[in-house]
Amino acid sequence: MGRITARRRVTRITIGAAALRQEDVLAVEEPLEIRVGGRALVITMRTPGHDFDLAAGFLVSEGVISGRDDFAAARYCAGAEVDGENTFNVLDVTLGFGVAAPDPSLERNFYTTSSCGICGKASIDAVRTLSAFAVAGDTVQIDASLLATFPDRLREGQNVFDKTGGLHAAALFDAATGEMLVLREDVGRHNAVDKVVGWAVTNGLLPLRSTVLMVSGRASFELAQKASMAGIPILAAVSAPSSLAVELAAELGMTVVGFLRGPSMVVYSSDERIISEKVAIS
Repeated sequence: MGRITARRRVTRITIGAAALRQEDVLAVEEPLEIRVGGRALVITMRTPGHDFDLAAGFLVSEGVISGRDDFAAARYCAGAEVDGENTFNVLDVTLGFGVAAPDPSLERNFYTTSSCGICGKASIDAVRTLSAFAVAGDTVQIDASLLATFPDRLREGQNVFDKTGGLHAAALFDAATGEMLVLREDVGRHNAVDKVVGWAVTNGLLPLRSTVLMVSGRASFELAQKASMAGIPILAAVSAPSSLAVELAAELGMTVVGFLRGPSMVVYSSDERIISEKVAIS
């Protein structure tokens, strides 16, 4: 598709110096309509690329599917054209045999923006989707010194961010070895996570036990929800978590780590999974 970045002439102004007209690179943001069995489900703003993974991850987040066999196929709709060319902005998913179609209540009455993945939900209760994979029983542990290396490795893998400065990223790490399994970028942090989860779906890896989901921004409720739906026991972020994200994590037995920067971090729930020096109580 080749629409991940776009070029535009800009004026760069620095106080005390002459204004400079030059070409700049922007991260592309375009709508993607996801249909299931020909019926429209949602329109989300995203960065084009890995759209099949995005759709699969979204359906996991919504509790529609829970494994590779549930996601039979996906295709771009040929009828979605502008000036005779396919826009690749309408995607139709075919569910596996016997998988129930999404409940009509899931259909969004308006599009989800790149900054909000649950804007179409009627209430907080509606997004407390029951996960097929409980994380409370996952006894995985990770050394704090290994976890502390993840933000830099996430940043090093952000190829499009290097060009635009405008994309979020999410990566999945093996908690035992520290191996980065997959990294995805998008203008929406929730889309980046869906692309990671969708990659796991198509590779038959759900539930994602003994893994760490590392995100470039804050840890919101929706990201904690998406992690739980994929069976991810540890969610780590370079910024702060929200109160609702921590409440949900505590309820589910998920570990949430925030402010993961350099040698320091704050563990907000299920701290037994993070191995560190003896804790001093103050």
